[in-house]
Amino acid sequence: MDTPDWFVWIFLGIIVLQALGLVPAVRRMRGTDPAARSAAPADLLDIVGALLASGGLLLSLVVAESLFRLAVVGFALIAAAYALKGVRLLRARRRPAA
Repeated sequence: MDTPDWFVWIFLGIIVLQALGLVPAVRRMRGTDPAARSAAPADLLDIVGALLASGGLLLSLVVAESLFRLAVVGFALIAAAYALKGVRLLRARRRPAA
């Protein structure tokens, strides 16, 4: 069963939007605000993971099913990014207010 063309175009649009999301994350890493710079690597990891997951799913549907492994790696990166964000949130909540 072939993948419909409209599905591929929607997936490509999603991938382009995610790639455009890399620009603000990279700018936050270069910024002067220390709070934004410390949170930027987790955001960048999340965006790269989403790009890999979307790209892997698209390539596994269109080209070869063996490329689904890219999607699995992307989901693992997304999970790592959310774990990192959660640990930072818990550490911030446990610190006493100054």
